[in-house]
Amino acid sequence: MDPTTPTLDDPGPWVAIRNGVMVGMAMLALLLPPGAPRPDGSATQLTASREPAALRQAELGDVNASNDLRHMANWIAGSGDHAAMPFVVIDKRAARLYVFDAQARLLDHTAVLLGSAHGDDSVPGIGDKAIADVLPEERTTPAGRFKGQRGLNIVGEDVVWVDYAAAVSMHRVRTTQPKERRLQRLASETTDDNRISYGCINVPASFFDAHIAPTFSVQRAMVYVLPEQKSLHTVFGVQVPEALHAEQAQGHLAQMIK
Repeated sequence: MDPTTPTLDDPGPWVAIRNGVMVGMAMLALLLPPGAPRPDGSATQLTASREPAALRQAELGDVNASNDLRHMANWIAGSGDHAAMPFVVIDKRAARLYVFDAQARLLDHTAVLLGSAHGDDSVPGIGDKAIADVLPEERTTPAGRFKGQRGLNIVGEDVVWVDYAAAVSMHRVRTTQPKERRLQRLASETTDDNRISYGCINVPASFFDAHIAPTFSVQRAMVYVLPEQKSLHTVFGVQVPEALHAEQAQGHLAQMIK
């Protein structure tokens, strides 16, 4: 062995070399752009460049909407939960439907008709029942997050399926039963008379053709149905301000009194 070659018994030169290499690697890491591979094969931490969720909000303009609707729309916009797709939010308490584009800008809104029974869950197996066998207390419009998709119902009518398994869809309002006065219910100022369907979301025909059909014509879009008895946190995992918790509790109590 060459007498000038360092050995494990004489670590001095190795320490100097090691320290020099480590200093060099540290300096190189500082010069590398975020995400570039380090000399040791790892990667520098990539700093998120997207705008903080709290600063990104839905564009609702001056529309008169509930706090729940505003909070949910802002959460969708801030979290990106809609996966850059257009989305629809249905406020069951207000019996209104809101259509947003992929940038969370409100396009339009309308009154809708909903399930006659109050509640936030579909009865298990409801989608397999004949209409005539659905009990009054089972006629709920379920709350939740759904991927809507256009399709045909059993009579060949084009609809947007919200929850296919539960046979819940958005469709043009039907006037086949004049005694139900569905058009008059949509036009009224109150919300109590908007509860008439078996669970489906009845939309004015002109609004369906102008907004719902085009939104779902080439791709799926998200559908969010806000709860009327549960909280936004329970259904969507959304953290809401204390003031909204109080408002939701009052709304739940009001539904129980009815």
